[in-house]
Amino acid sequence: MSSVRVDSWLWAVRIYKTRSAATTACRAGHVRVNGEKAKAAQAIRPGDELRVRISGFDRILVVRELLTKRVGAPIAATALEDRTPPPPPREHMAMHAVRDRGAGRPTKRERRDIDRLRGRDEHDVT
Repeated sequence: MSSVRVDSWLWAVRIYKTRSAATTACRAGHVRVNGEKAKAAQAIRPGDELRVRISGFDRILVVRELLTKRVGAPIAATALEDRTPPPPPREHMAMHAVRDRGAGRPTKRERRDIDRLRGRDEHDVT
């Protein structure tokens, strides 16, 4: 086996939960092989670089091994090299008010503090 379909490989190495989700991502233009938009049936070979957009972020993957069947996570990890840069630290997002997940709806006082932080006047109606 010298090449594999890109959608099948993305499913086999557990990037997407289903092969149809990988095919849909290819059709939407979220998958690039060596810088070019990839169709679902495009053949990939070891050494190819894939850029996959997932949840608004690009993952940069290099094909190490070709897989056609879905395998366990430890084996899937050996079939690819992840060159994705680490996400920026949360301290750089100081421009946005960040609320802890599950903290619930802000109180009136917290909402006013958030508005002041964002530079909104209490009497502005937008």
